[in-house]
Amino acid sequence: MFRFLTGGESHGPSLSAVIEGLPAGLTIDFEEINRQLKRRQGGYGRGDRQKIESDTVEILSGVRFGRTLGSPITLVVRNRDFDNWRDRMSVAPVASETPPIVEARPGHADFAGMLKYATNDLRNILERSSARNTATLVAVGAICRGLLQACGIRVLSHVAVLGGIEAKLPPAPDYAQVERAAEASPVRVADPEAEEKIIAAIDAAGARGDTLGGVFEVVAIGCPPGLGSHVHWDRRLDSRLAAALMGIQAIKGVEIGMGFGVAYRPGSQVHDEIFHDPATGFSRSTNNAGGLEGGMTNGEPIVVRAAMKPLSTLKSPLRSVNMETREAVTAHFERSDVCAVPAAGVIGEAMVGIVVCEAVLEKFGGDSMEELLRNLQSYRDAIRQRGFGSQG
Repeated sequence: MFRFLTGGESHGPSLSAVIEGLPAGLTIDFEEINRQLKRRQGGYGRGDRQKIESDTVEILSGVRFGRTLGSPITLVVRNRDFDNWRDRMSVAPVASETPPIVEARPGHADFAGMLKYATNDLRNILERSSARNTATLVAVGAICRGLLQACGIRVLSHVAVLGGIEAKLPPAPDYAQVERAAEASPVRVADPEAEEKIIAAIDAAGARGDTLGGVFEVVAIGCPPGLGSHVHWDRRLDSRLAAALMGIQAIKGVEIGMGFGVAYRPGSQVHDEIFHDPATGFSRSTNNAGGLEGGMTNGEPIVVRAAMKPLSTLKSPLRSVNMETREAVTAHFERSDVCAVPAAGVIGEAMVGIVVCEAVLEKFGGDSMEELLRNLQSYRDAIRQRGFGSQG
């Protein structure tokens, strides 16, 4: 069974993760993990924290000579900023604790977390709820994407909407071209006209002390049909993808394929018709289902979008209440970004990669990469014989 846990606080000594269930013999690309961590820190509109941290991964267990052993893998990402926070984030007791922060930020975990965990200091909540902790998700995702790459599966993303400005794509986009354009854009959009408007909108929001949200789209290409299952709600791949993306900080909505658009069209304009050619196998002319039918992959690209709310830490703070005195105050300001949607897309890639990796391991098993790939190839051969064609 594939599973992982993460730990760490935003300004603590480090962030960590333990991964269990990956097969032996998977090659670990350290440069690729660090490249993904760097991508997470990029994007126009990020704050000063990204100038301090330069994330790199350390692997402490489960890997020998660059290949997995089949035992638990331990990852660590050090927080360089911890040197500036040793007194405020000391693990050991200190003679004089720093004053508590009591001005809860609307939209953040502060208010509910302080009540739930019976603390008078919102730092006890914000340190773990901070999106800084997504660095470990990206590191875990990078390892999972290495396994997917060996299976012929690729995950990419781009920003579809930012600050209410939509990036337009053709009806049947060439995702390789979309990826190239997005990676060359400071806001990770594949539409140059929208890019210019979005950068201007981020500048304007920053000037007035505000923040912006948006929508990113993640695409997984090369998935064989049959990942996931229809037999139980918690085995449906679409429900697992939605849960994983909703688990990213500030994500408030997820849709797959046409998503909420299906509510506005008749079935004749929603469902993807099925065709068959003896030479090429089964095919679809549309992908409104986003590659998932009945909770399972159908061989088309998985297409999933997530809506990110504007960040809740504003330079021009909103009204709030002192959680101790109940007096009216302005919300606490913690170092923040104007916009993190481009970075959220990178985190979305990681989460989709993790979920698809788990589904691949469930379907094909194997204690080694050799066994996993042999099982996968056997399945592809079987469905190809049943007429699935080159997509299988």
